[in-house]
Amino acid sequence: MPIKINNQLPARRILESENVFVMTEERAVMQDIRPLKIVILNLMPTKIETETQLLRLLGNSPLQVEVDLLQTASHETKNTPMRHLLDFYRTFDDIKDKRYDGMIITGAPVEKLPFEQVDYWPELCQIMEWSKRNVYSTLHICWGAQAGMYYHFGIDKYTLPQKLSGVYRHRVTAPLHPLMRGFNDFYWAPHSRNTDIARDDIENRDELIILATSKEAGVSLVGHKNGRQFFSFGHLEYDRQTLANEYFRDKNRGLKPEIPCNYFPNNDVCAMPNHSWRAHANLLFCNWLNYYVYQQTPYNLADLSENVI
Repeated sequence: MPIKINNQLPARRILESENVFVMTEERAVMQDIRPLKIVILNLMPTKIETETQLLRLLGNSPLQVEVDLLQTASHETKNTPMRHLLDFYRTFDDIKDKRYDGMIITGAPVEKLPFEQVDYWPELCQIMEWSKRNVYSTLHICWGAQAGMYYHFGIDKYTLPQKLSGVYRHRVTAPLHPLMRGFNDFYWAPHSRNTDIARDDIENRDELIILATSKEAGVSLVGHKNGRQFFSFGHLEYDRQTLANEYFRDKNRGLKPEIPCNYFPNNDVCAMPNHSWRAHANLLFCNWLNYYVYQQTPYNLADLSENVI
């Protein structure tokens, strides 16, 4: 089944060119089913790129998904055209009285700042608190995962000696967990961050379970045992070229970045990067949609108010 998005969203043309089934709003209203309602809080400066990556993965499942795009009102975005934001994005005030089956909170390039120094931190806290009552299952990604850990569980991040950038081998530590169904014992996933969270801090919280780890990248996937919150510290949603784009961007800024690990063949930055994580990216999002959004969410979303985390 398809994703239902605004007919004019730029991602629609890209996804249709890749044979991802995108349903028009006109056709969707003719179907006598309730689509899954997903809200994406997009904190990335390159919003069009990030929304396309996530919509591609949400569209690769047998479920019909209706997506709302959300931005913070307390931060001025400089890398996305204002017309795009006005046409396709909502703010928290627009959706605070709504309820959703699922929510995705993306990463953001603010990880070197203490959480409280991020200009939209109070608004993000308000949204994360709201999600406990108004969203059934929330998937937090990279800095969004670290922010969620800090807000919900008081687990702080720490700065790494150097940026973690590359594609790393991961080991599934909870193979019977529904989110990991179909995963190989080992899989590859991209990371791009300057901070991390200590494994001991996670293990000290009884309500959390570590689902996958990496010798080089640390804890990668964590879930709340009730299935209402998941935390992905990597970037399985990344496209083939995303790490390359970040590397050349940083190089052009004079930052002298390290070549991303296990990414360019033979570390040749002129070569086409390997896309070694695509299958597991699709599997992760399909499992989340199926087992923790579709299978678990009350049919009547109004019942969520009685099911607070």
